[in-house]
Amino acid sequence: MSLRLSSARRREKAAREAERRELIASLASTRTLIQQAYGGFNTVSDSDLIESYVFEIKALQSRYDYLLRRVKELECAP
Repeated sequence: MSLRLSSARRREKAAREAERRELIASLASTRTLIQQAYGGFNTVSDSDLIESYVFEIKALQSRYDYLLRRVKELECAP
């Protein structure tokens, strides 16, 4: 009985660690996209493009915040 419980806990821990690694990779990718969006924002002068970049940056920042929150939740999980 305890062997099955121990095995189940190991599988659960491995699944959380895999999710954590995936989230961290997504964080890095999102950070890169934010940097690229800022680069585009800094090179345009058309008001429509500026507005487009502002929305894109805000959306990416929201995604980044969500991913970071999920990583912290996983790290605090027992």
